[in-house]
Amino acid sequence: MEVFGRSPFEDDVTLAGICFVKEGQRYPDAFRVRDAISAASWLFPHWDADLAEGLLDDFELPRRRAIKSLSRGMNSAVGIVIGLASRAPLTLFDEPYLGLDAVARQLFYDRLLADYATHPRTVVLSTHLIEEISDLLEHVVLIDRGRVLLDDTAERLRGDALTVSGPRSAVEAFGRGREVLHAETLGGAARAIVRIDGPADEAAALDAGLAAEPTPLQRLVVELARSSRAAEPAPALLEEVPR
Repeated sequence: MEVFGRSPFEDDVTLAGICFVKEGQRYPDAFRVRDAISAASWLFPHWDADLAEGLLDDFELPRRRAIKSLSRGMNSAVGIVIGLASRAPLTLFDEPYLGLDAVARQLFYDRLLADYATHPRTVVLSTHLIEEISDLLEHVVLIDRGRVLLDDTAERLRGDALTVSGPRSAVEAFGRGREVLHAETLGGAARAIVRIDGPADEAAALDAGLAAEPTPLQRLVVELARSSRAAEPAPALLEEVPR
């Protein structure tokens, strides 16, 4: 695998352009918050000290406190500060928000978007909170059990599926010839998530008298994962061999 056209293995130039912030990042026991920030500033050539100081204030991180004594949320915030202030051309965040409350997570998203707007670079964000970050995404890769189920632009995916509801017969008729990811019925009414080819399919749903709305990205991801698992062949059963 190449990064920036070079192999990253034992390549200091390439590695200096990569920042990986992982879940539960460990630091030397004696490290205080300010020690971690100082060490990071030596590693990343694009480091922005002013941004780091501002983020420390935003997340109310005590600079002199030992990292090992921090709460899980504060530990995550230290990683966020390093990841954003590194300004690394390739920055990877692996579940960076664990332990953060909703306010702190939104602060992270806001700071990430603002800094990306002024200093564009490749940011890879691994997360299970899809709906929270859906507005930030440019490209989505869905990995389930080691398999890539989805690899597409967020813009296209937002128009990939339609949630339709109305009379059961009309919903079923609309689903024929299309991929139905999920369907539920209640009496004579039904609701379904249907993959579509474009605006023409949406117009067809409306012409059929159905209520139609875009399917949220998180719901699309959930149904695609369920559909993929349902299509998996059942495991073979081992028969007992007579003695």
